[in-house]
Amino acid sequence: MKFSLIDEVLELEPSKSILAAKNLTRAEEYLADHFPGFPVMPGVMMLETLVQASAWLMRISSQFEFSTILLSEAKALRFKSFVAPGDQLIVSSTVHKTEEAVWTFKASGKVESREVVSARLVLKQFNLGDKDEKLKENDVRMIEHFKHAWGELERTMPRDNS
Repeated sequence: MKFSLIDEVLELEPSKSILAAKNLTRAEEYLADHFPGFPVMPGVMMLETLVQASAWLMRISSQFEFSTILLSEAKALRFKSFVAPGDQLIVSSTVHKTEEAVWTFKASGKVESREVVSARLVLKQFNLGDKDEKLKENDVRMIEHFKHAWGELERTMPRDNS
């Protein structure tokens, strides 16, 4: 992940669902070109936000067992409206099924109460070192990176004060 599109985690139920938020600001570099005079979040970035939220759910559910999570398929992908600077994209992703290292999610994004994107996602998780021993150190570094990043995101989660 060269950039993080998840700003906060609002709810998390391991192995079941995640609710996360992306706050779109004018500072996002890609908005200068997409589109001049009418800045909107590109569809591929909306999809990536769904993927990243789902990947966090996988990491937490597997206790950071895997270094790599990749999008395998995006099915029934629908873009229904724009996301513009000042909008908060609320992403919901629910586990539909799991088969070992392959997970299927039903994911969607809303701005206020209107759905702007939805998809069925298939993600695969694995360790690079499982295919090449020389890459085991990369797995360790990547897992530590994601644990650290999760520590920052975890602080955004609402606390149960009961």
